[in-house]
Amino acid sequence: MTYVSNIVIYSNLFLKILLSIIMVYIAYKPKNTKILIKQVLIFYLTSFLFGGVAFAMLYVIKPQEILMKNGLFLGTYPLKTVFLGAIIASIILITAFKIVKTKISKKDMYCNIKIYFNEKMVETTAMIDTGNMLKDPITGNPVIVVEATLLEQILPKEILQNIENIMGGEFENVTEEIKNQYISKLKLIPYSSLGKQNGMLLGIKADKVEIINQEEEIEKDNVIIGIYTKSLTKRGEYRALVGLELE
Repeated sequence: MTYVSNIVIYSNLFLKILLSIIMVYIAYKPKNTKILIKQVLIFYLTSFLFGGVAFAMLYVIKPQEILMKNGLFLGTYPLKTVFLGAIIASIILITAFKIVKTKISKKDMYCNIKIYFNEKMVETTAMIDTGNMLKDPITGNPVIVVEATLLEQILPKEILQNIENIMGGEFENVTEEIKNQYISKLKLIPYSSLGKQNGMLLGIKADKVEIINQEEEIEKDNVIIGIYTKSLTKRGEYRALVGLELE
């Protein structure tokens, strides 16, 4: 402990903070300064919580062995105290995050998405749906559910107007040119929801999807667009559902 305390970086507040920032940046590689600051704050919160709980356990388990000198702890630090402190700190963190999660504002529930297909693009507001765990059963790629009427700007009407037939393997009302162009990109996505346990969506692989929230812009090229033939909301607050995996 004496050796460590003599190193300049451990005695200078500015250098300590700088070292923390470097550690977080190397570990998580945040895309912008705002995210970096948030991650550094979480790093300190977690460190203080775990360290504080573990140290407090000493007062509960073996207070007679605690000796402080010049701000340093002297004596043994039982391994069971470390594990017990970690367990209690984890419970506190999980409980705190659950409480915070219930207080999330409406603006945190939405994001903007841009869908690119055949050099065309459509943009809309999407809701971040914790229940959307849809994936392509073959490739495992995540699925974004999008209203069919929105996709009219980037997909042929022959596809959108014959979804049920296409899912049944019938392409009678689709020209050969459209069929050959799109058939390799079409997917069948099984899903379950309240009132419909064995549903099926027609999906199509997007060239690229950009997900834009308050903090960052995420670009994905492995996303399947699940075509939903009805409206997701009555008032049109959003026209797509994005799962947490893509957020």
